[in-house]
Order: sequence, then structure tokens, then C-alpha cells
Amino acid sequence: MSLEPVPDVGTLVRDWRRRRRLSQQALSDRCGVSTRHLSTLETGKARPSAGMVARLCEALAVPLRERRRFFTAAGFVPDASELPLGTPGLAQVNTALELILAGHEPYPALVIDGGWDLVAANDAAYALLDGVPADLLEPPVNLVRLSLDPRGLAPRITNLGAWRDAILARIRHEHDVSADPRLAALLADLDRAPAAATLPPDAPEIVLTLRLRVGPDELAFVTTTTVFGTPGDVTVAELAIEALYPADDATRAALTSRAR
Repeated sequence: MSLEPVPDVGTLVRDWRRRRRLSQQALSDRCGVSTRHLSTLETGKARPSAGMVARLCEALAVPLRERRRFFTAAGFVPDASELPLGTPGLAQVNTALELILAGHEPYPALVIDGGWDLVAANDAAYALLDGVPADLLEPPVNLVRLSLDPRGLAPRITNLGAWRDAILARIRHEHDVSADPRLAALLADLDRAPAAATLPPDAPEIVLTLRLRVGPDELAFVTTTTVFGTPGDVTVAELAIEALYPADDATRAALTSRAR
């Protein structure tokens, strides 16, 4: 299997500068260098020091995954790790995730990675998936694809149009920020979804409420997203905890009853 070639650092700088819609002048001002020097870096006539790579990444708000590519392309050891979640080096992170998920019961909470694949969930979250065909729950489970699948959660989401529009906007924003190819693939799938042109519009809400039929109940949730502060590892930086809170008394009572 051939590995994807790493672009030269000048190409990375130029591509990310354009992605951030910055002129050479604007970027050089942020980095405290001349436009001539920045131009020589982009064309490969000069190579940046490790300190300059760090300044460029900071000025361009480059996410950790891409930051590693910058350092590698410039010939330096990346300044951020990328450890598998189960390794001893991330034991404190795993402990924190377990505490958060357990502490959120009886309300659902899930951990996803940067491509919206399910990493972990509490019992209340898994209960929402009851009745979903087993083949759709084989890892890796992508929550966006699962929710839009006609055999998955889509028929149970009573405000599917509003939810789909909101999640599409969020993924577009995340892709604009990160340039993650996993999100590009998700966006392509969403654009091809048959429901895209046929879902009726829903009344706007100040905070989007996810409305999901579970058995005889229609549960209503508002969601929050939590990330780790100042992570120094790519895996940790891309983790997000999606916590669902009851949006009404009926949902709160149903979740409490189910937990008992």
C-alpha cells in the first residue's frame, strides 16, 4: 500500500494561507516577517526554522493533525503526538471520559472523533439505538450516517429536516477549519442523500431540539459539545463529548423512568 506523499512545507503554507483567505502581506504581518521572506518560504527557495513553522501554524490556526504535517514537511519532529486512545499515555483522558459519561446518566452522552465516528457512549445513549439493525452498529459507527440511514435513526427523528440542515452546517464549518478528508466524505454523502430535496422546512428554534421517537415516547433533547482544553495530542484534540439534555419535563421523566 503506497503512502500519501507529504507536500513540501511551502505548498502547505500557501494552501493554508489561501484557505484562511489571507494575503501574503497579512500573513507576514502576523508572523513578523517580510513578505519577501514569506514568498521565498512558499516557493521553496528558503526553509523555515522550527520556530517559524510554529509561528506560521499559529498565525494560520492550523489544527494539530495538519500541524504535524507542517513539521514533518519542514524536516522536523512534530511538536504534537498522535497516540491511540487505549495507550497508557492517554490513561488520564480515558478516565476523564468514563467519569463524564457515567456522571451524565440517566441522560445520553457520546464521545466522537474528528470524523464523527463513535468512540464511546453511556448506557442511556445506547438505549436510543435499541432496535437499530445490528449490521449498522458494527464498528466504526458513524453517527451522522447512522442518523440519516433509512434503516437507522432517520425514520425516528421527527424533525429530520431541521436536524439535517443544522448538522450539515456544522460539518461544513468543521471542514473549513480543519480540511479533514473524513468530513469532506461526510459532506459528499449528505449532499447525495435522497431526503435533501424533499424534507419539509421546520419552524426555527433558538436552540435546535432533536426530537427522537424511542418506543412509545417522543423524546426531545438539546445538545452541548465539550472538548479538551489545550490538548497536545491529535487524538485528544479531535475528541468531542456530545451530551444530550432533556428539553422538556416529559423527556426528563421518561429517561429517569427508563434508568430505574
